[in-house]
Amino acid sequence: MTTARFPRLERARHRVELGFDNLGGHALFFWRALASIPKAVTAYPKETLRLIAEIAMGTGALAIIGGTVVIVGFLTLATGGVIAVQGFSSLSDIGVEALTGFFAAFINVRIAAPVIAGIGLAATIGAGATAQLGAMRVAEEIDALEVMAIDSVAYLVSTRIVAGMIAVVPLYSLAVIASFLASRFATVNIYGQSGGVYDHYFATFLIPSDILWSFVQAIAMAITIMLIHTYSGYNAAGGPAGVGAAVGSAVRTSLIAVVTVTLLVSLAVYGSDGNFNLSGG
Repeated sequence: MTTARFPRLERARHRVELGFDNLGGHALFFWRALASIPKAVTAYPKETLRLIAEIAMGTGALAIIGGTVVIVGFLTLATGGVIAVQGFSSLSDIGVEALTGFFAAFINVRIAAPVIAGIGLAATIGAGATAQLGAMRVAEEIDALEVMAIDSVAYLVSTRIVAGMIAVVPLYSLAVIASFLASRFATVNIYGQSGGVYDHYFATFLIPSDILWSFVQAIAMAITIMLIHTYSGYNAAGGPAGVGAAVGSAVRTSLIAVVTVTLLVSLAVYGSDGNFNLSGG
C-alpha cells in the first residue's frame, strides 16, 4: 500500500538500503583482505614476489618502458618542473623569487609528490589489478580456486596488497627525487637563479620529518588504492564490458581516495597551522 501511494519515497528507501548493503560488503571485504595478509605472506611467498616484480616493472608491452617506475617518474618530473615554473613566476611578482627553493621543498613533499604518485599508482597498479581480477572472475577462475580449497582472497587480494605496500617505497622514493631534481633544474638552468641560493632555501625549509610522513602517506595511499581496485575486480560481473566498467569505477573512486588520504594525513600530522613558520628579520 505504501509503495503504491508513495513510489518516490519507496525508491529512495530502497536506494538507502542498497547503499548500506554496499557499505557493509566493502567493509567485510576490506577486513577479510587485511586480516589475510599474514597468511598471504607465509603461504604464498612466491606469488607475492612475482606480483612485486610485476607491479614495479610491468608486464607485456608496459615492461618495455619500465612499467610503473617510468610512468611515476615522468609524472613527478613534470610536476616538479611545473612547481618551479609557477613558483618562480609568482614569487618574482613580489620580488622574493629567491624563495623558490622553499616553495619546492614545501609543496613537493607535502602535496605534489604524494598526490601525483598516488594518481600514477591508481592508473597503473590499481587499474591492472582490477582488470586481472575481473578477467579471472568472469572466466570463473576465482570459483575454480575456491573449489580447490584455496583461499582466493588471501591468494589474489592480500598478496596484491602486500606487493603494493612493498613496491610503493622505491617507487615513491623515485617520485620524490624526480620532483626535487626537476624543480632545481627548472629554477637554476631555465630561470637562471643561482644554484647556491636555491640550495640554501631548499635545505633550510626541507624538514626531514616531512619526508618520513610523506612515505607514511604513500603507503596509506597504496593500501587504499589496492583495496578499492581489488574489491572492484574481485566482484566484477557482466563479462568483458563489466570488467571495463569495474576498472573505470575503481579508478574514479581511487582518485577521490588519493586526495582524501592526502587531506586526512595532512590534518593529522600538520594540524591547522601546518607546523610551519616563515619569518624574517
